[in-house]
Amino acid sequence: MAEPEFTATGVRIGKGLRSLTRAGQIRITDGRLELLTSYGSEIDSAPVQAVRAGKPWLGDEDRALAEVNGTRYHLTLAEDDPAPGKGGPPSARRFIEAVRRAGGGRA
Repeated sequence: MAEPEFTATGVRIGKGLRSLTRAGQIRITDGRLELLTSYGSEIDSAPVQAVRAGKPWLGDEDRALAEVNGTRYHLTLAEDDPAPGKGGPPSARRFIEAVRRAGGGRA
């Protein structure tokens, strides 16, 4: 298995007004985006080329939108990247850049 191109833990993942997990995971590996629960169960996944990611029009800097298989997910990451050596999710901006680098589009 290849090294992940992007990983984030402690991510709040929601769909519509419903929260799916408060400590989920996002992983981009081998050109595939995976949204996972805190236990590692798959919520959704798709090739990165089929994923659209962006910022919501209104909202905080720690939020991102991801459209995976036609379903729009609200992701709450962090406003800023964690300090070196500290745990925590990366910034929403870094997630969006990782999706674009891996070949995804913009939501």
